[in-house]
Amino acid sequence: MKPAICPDVVVIGGGMITHDLILPSVYHLQRLGRVGKLTVCALNSAPLLALKDSAELQQAFPGQAFEASPPLSEKPDHLFPERYKEALARLAPRQSVIVAVPDQFHYETLKEVLAHDQHVLCVKPLVLKYDHAHEIERLARDRGLFVGVEYHKRFDRRSLMAKRQYALGHFGEFAMGEAKMIEPYYYRHSNFQNWFTCDKTDPFVYVGCHYVDLVYFITGLQPVALSVSGVKGRFPNGNEGFLWSHGRVRYENGALLAVTDGLGYPDDAAGSNDQGLLMYCEGKNASGMIEHRDNDRGVRYCYLEGIGCGGSKYNYVSPDFYRLVPWEGPGFKPAGYGFESIAANLEAMQRIERETAHLPDEPALARRRELIAEIDRQGLLATPANSYINELVVEAARLSIVNDGAWVDIRYEPRLHVALRHSH
Repeated sequence: MKPAICPDVVVIGGGMITHDLILPSVYHLQRLGRVGKLTVCALNSAPLLALKDSAELQQAFPGQAFEASPPLSEKPDHLFPERYKEALARLAPRQSVIVAVPDQFHYETLKEVLAHDQHVLCVKPLVLKYDHAHEIERLARDRGLFVGVEYHKRFDRRSLMAKRQYALGHFGEFAMGEAKMIEPYYYRHSNFQNWFTCDKTDPFVYVGCHYVDLVYFITGLQPVALSVSGVKGRFPNGNEGFLWSHGRVRYENGALLAVTDGLGYPDDAAGSNDQGLLMYCEGKNASGMIEHRDNDRGVRYCYLEGIGCGGSKYNYVSPDFYRLVPWEGPGFKPAGYGFESIAANLEAMQRIERETAHLPDEPALARRRELIAEIDRQGLLATPANSYINELVVEAARLSIVNDGAWVDIRYEPRLHVALRHSH
């Protein structure tokens, strides 16, 4: 059976990232005629009701709706951990699935999606172990399915400029840098407190991976070792988590990147977080520099009421990642590299299907594999084949942080693996 070129989309996960980025992006693509039926799955009905009743989404996308799984009529305290599998079973082959569940559930969810013969886009990080990433890559390749990882900073024009000019040698070679991403304090009062525990994840893995991926995207340098230390604290419900982290990443050329992350940017402070990247590079009798101040991009608003992120009045309002803006159609449209990243991944899935729809099964499978390999080589969309260093780094980071910041080496020969230093 040949799938429709305008794919149905299933979103697995109804949390914050679905409300703030994924659902509005897919809604807009749907009204442009690039997406068919839309289903959103969650563990229970409560987040799905919140999505349906969102005043912002109703204003931006009048008349649009999604099919909820479980149904909105179900009691909020009834849990349906297997319901998303029913939604997958109803899909025709090779539609589009977006996975937006907590990090520790990515691996099992991705395998289920691929077993149902679906293309998939997953929020970062893909999985928490390199061997799992390699398995996902193999499973997808065998079936000719596209797997994308939503590292949206690759679509930031600043990142694309830096990548091109670094390749041209305009900066020299990366030598020393620092990155930070401190997310808002109010995250501690969200569903994070139920899954962001010490045994599952930490700020370096959750958000620091964005900048680790970005440095690799810009320079192509492979990380070879890292150390990550954490500061523990209690969520409002009493669960213990790493609320702050600090990592050092060593690269193959000897360069170092310091990465500071946390869930503690003051809710009353300007903007929604504190983030940026600074890279110093060595050249011939000179040095180069790349600096991205990602929280403050020159737009500052002061509202009459506290409507900014966290309820603050004065805000650094970045227009580049994601904003709803007027357009020539009804409501508002999403703009920014966050939307462009999701759209590009879904378009890659559609392109694969467009270019193989007329072929018999075996030639179609071979051609899908060729197109996916082409995307892997191009390196703009993050895939298991071209962003696997992130899984190596994430696995090493988890090993380090639970061992009080011990150095962990990343080995590429004779096989890719990570190990505590002096225990290879």
